[in-house]
Amino acid sequence: MPARAIWKGSLAIGSEMLPVKLYAAVEDRSIHFHVLEKSTLTRIKQHMVNPETGDEVPSEQIQKGFKTEPGVYVLLTPQELEKTIPEDSRNIAVLRFVPAEHIQQQWYDRPYYLGPDDSDSESYFALAEALEQEKREGVAHWVMRKRRYVGALRSEGGYLLLVTLKFAEEVLSASELPRPAGRVPDAKELQMAEQLVGALEDDFRPEDFRDEYRERVRKLLEAKGSGHKPRLEIVARRKESKSLLDSLAASIKKAKENKEKKVA
Repeated sequence: MPARAIWKGSLAIGSEMLPVKLYAAVEDRSIHFHVLEKSTLTRIKQHMVNPETGDEVPSEQIQKGFKTEPGVYVLLTPQELEKTIPEDSRNIAVLRFVPAEHIQQQWYDRPYYLGPDDSDSESYFALAEALEQEKREGVAHWVMRKRRYVGALRSEGGYLLLVTLKFAEEVLSASELPRPAGRVPDAKELQMAEQLVGALEDDFRPEDFRDEYRERVRKLLEAKGSGHKPRLEIVARRKESKSLLDSLAASIKKAKENKEKKVA
């Protein structure tokens, strides 16, 4: 089934305007359950309830408030919140181009594909090729569905990929982590750690990583839905090693065994 665009606009680079379509690059495959009443199997609805009286609160009596201290709230009306929504736009404005390695992984949020939206797409593919050749990413901002976004524009497989970025106040620095309190690893531990990294060196294959919990739940649903008694494999529990050296030695041995099996 061909991909369906979820948004249309233009990529604005200086005076250049490239019509584009936005496509989802990831898909939620989580299994979602309905909440039912056990005796009747009727779906249960959620209601706003006053926890002190247990009475349902009608929608016209619901008020949004921001707590500043215990018992003190700043109240906002829907009309006041509506004024804070950014003005809608159909332009993705590219502010600058930076070396790809300048944007660190913790800034990335959600990826989208940008596809061309007209038959004259030479400029689109020329930009994708230039970003690939120059190892650059564009920093852009836009408004979509009443929300302002900032993102990184990059080349992926000959097409443009737009990844939303976290805002500055959302990203924490590693310098804020507590400093290690234990001893410094000795030379032997460092050497074994390097051996472990070398033993596990390989290519990244996305197909090797699947949501095992989702697969087990899906098999359980299929088995019960067809009237069969489900059989699920027991998930093995890992045993903890007594020391760092023991853990490293065991990991290196296991990694070498797995490599030998692949070669064989």
